[in-house]
Amino acid sequence: MNEEISHISGGGRSGVVAVVGRTNVGKSTLLNALLGEKVSIVSDTVQTTRNVIRAILTEERGQIVFLDTPGVHKAEGELGKNFNKMARSSVGGADAILLVLDASKKSWQEDEGWMRRLMKDDTPCVLLLNKTDLGTEFIESYKELWAQVAEDKQYALEPIWIEASALKGNGLPALTDALFSIIPEGPHLFPEDILTDYPRKLNMADVIREKYFERLHDELPHCLAVWVETIDEQEKGWTIEAEVYIERHSQKGIVIGEKGRLLKSVQYQAEKELTEMYGLPVKVKLWVKVEKDWRKNFWVLKKLGYA
Repeated sequence: MNEEISHISGGGRSGVVAVVGRTNVGKSTLLNALLGEKVSIVSDTVQTTRNVIRAILTEERGQIVFLDTPGVHKAEGELGKNFNKMARSSVGGADAILLVLDASKKSWQEDEGWMRRLMKDDTPCVLLLNKTDLGTEFIESYKELWAQVAEDKQYALEPIWIEASALKGNGLPALTDALFSIIPEGPHLFPEDILTDYPRKLNMADVIREKYFERLHDELPHCLAVWVETIDEQEKGWTIEAEVYIERHSQKGIVIGEKGRLLKSVQYQAEKELTEMYGLPVKVKLWVKVEKDWRKNFWVLKKLGYA
């Protein structure tokens, strides 16, 4: 075996960990904190993560490939159903499952649903009580809920409980210790210098979409999608041409803004982040396109990677 192959294959432990949970429990924030770099967009808006994103943590003791999944929520329409299906199917074949819970808020029906889903097989799991910086009063109620579901399902396998704050960084070393302890021994699945295998076009589209989320909040995000049409790569920098999809002509003024100010602001903020991310100047050109009922159109959803 040559030195390069040995370097890539690595040693110790290596496995796939599906990161699951309902929306807004901090899954993307958690992964960004664990890797020390941004691999998934973050927002308080439901359905921020729309694809399964592989985030890769490599250490001397091994490699963890995290699957960042869309948060399960009460689905409305084909898009929401696809997200839920994508999230639930991600646990199949994973070496371990990380269920993220919001310790600062009482449990939801989706939390109990995930607990019941995890008890269908014997995949090792860690239950992370996140957002402890905002409160810890519901920690015991989550543990009681697990016990109730376990009794109902006659389930004996005990999960590993970890308390943490992804935002503040508290508890993350204990979390990685726990995950490395339950994944199998084996060679690295990816070269150690790779943080994600998420397609570049989808990553760029996510960054642009995030900038809209930051400005529009709950006003429009579910009706908005971004597709990167072309990337012109030159030595002096890249030029990205992307389409912003909306569903109705009445929404066009919202995403463009008065005198085009919002569109220009989104372009500027996306250019700034993408330049930092890729290490060279990035120019973003956006066009707003009305795609009627795109969330119900299978071919558009497939193009965007949502189906």
